[in-house]
Amino acid sequence: MTILFVLIGNMAVSAQPVVAEGAEPEIVTEGYQFTEGPLWHPDGYLLFSDIPANTIYRWIPGEGAEVFVKPSDNSNGLALDVSGNIVMVQHAGKLSRLTYNGNTMETVVDSYNGMRLNSPNDLAVHSNGTIFFTDPPFGVSEEEKELDFNGVYMLKPDGTLTVFYKEFSHPNGVVLSPDEQKLYVNNSSSGEIVVFDINNSGKPVNPRSFASVGERNNEGAADGMKVDADGRVYSTGPGGVYVFDSEGNQIQKIETESRITNLAWGEAGNSTLFMTAPSAVYRLEMAVSGR
Repeated sequence: MTILFVLIGNMAVSAQPVVAEGAEPEIVTEGYQFTEGPLWHPDGYLLFSDIPANTIYRWIPGEGAEVFVKPSDNSNGLALDVSGNIVMVQHAGKLSRLTYNGNTMETVVDSYNGMRLNSPNDLAVHSNGTIFFTDPPFGVSEEEKELDFNGVYMLKPDGTLTVFYKEFSHPNGVVLSPDEQKLYVNNSSSGEIVVFDINNSGKPVNPRSFASVGERNNEGAADGMKVDADGRVYSTGPGGVYVFDSEGNQIQKIETESRITNLAWGEAGNSTLFMTAPSAVYRLEMAVSGR
C-alpha cells in the first residue's frame, strides 16, 4: 500500500499533513471476507465486523484477532453508546445493543412505521444519547424490502425513531463534527457528502452539499467517514481516503492499493487511523488526533 498526498485548491503548501512523516500503512490482521465498522474500544482493543462471516472480531495489540461475537446478524458499523455499551447496525435489518462484555445482544429497533428496516449500515452517537444511522438497501433482497426509500434516521434515547433524509439512493457513512453541531452523511453511489446543522432540539436540518469523492468504481466508494479533533472530515472513496477541511475543500488524499471500507481512530493519543479493507485491517500512524 502506498500513500499519496494530493494538494488541491487554495490549500497552502505549508498546511499540516495529516499522516505522520514517513508512516506507511501496515496490516494488523488479515484473511477475512469483507471487514467493516472498526471501533477502538477504551479497554485497548479494536473491534471490527466481517459482514459475510456473520462475525465481530476483537484484535488485541501484540496478541492478534479472536472471535468476539458470532453470529452478529451480519453487523456492519459499531459504536459505543453513552453508557459504554456496544451498539451495532446490522444487515439483518436492525440496530442492536451488546452488553459491555458482549455476552448479550438485544434488538433496539428493527422497523419504521411497522415496516422492516432495509439494511442498517453505519451509525454515529451523540453525547445526548441520540443515535444517527443510515439504512441503504445493500443487504436486503427486493422480496424482503418493505420500505420504498433508503433513509437516514435519528433514534432518540426514549426510543422515538424519525427519518430525516430520503434523498440518497445508498446512504452510507455518517459522522458528527467534533462540536456535534454538524452531521455529515455520504452516498455510496454518487460519492456526494451532505452536511446538516443540528438544531436546538437535536434534529439535523438544512441539508446542503459539502463535498464529493466521486462515483463508486472498482477502487472503492464513499463509505465510512470519521472526523479528527480539528474538524477535518475523512471519507473513504475510490482509490483511498479523502480528507476535507471543515469548509469542504479537499486538502489531501491517502491513496491506497486496497479498497478501504471504513475508518476508526485509536491507540495512544487517538492518533492511529485504522482502515478496514475487504480482506484485511490496516493501521496508519497519523500526525493529528481523531475524535
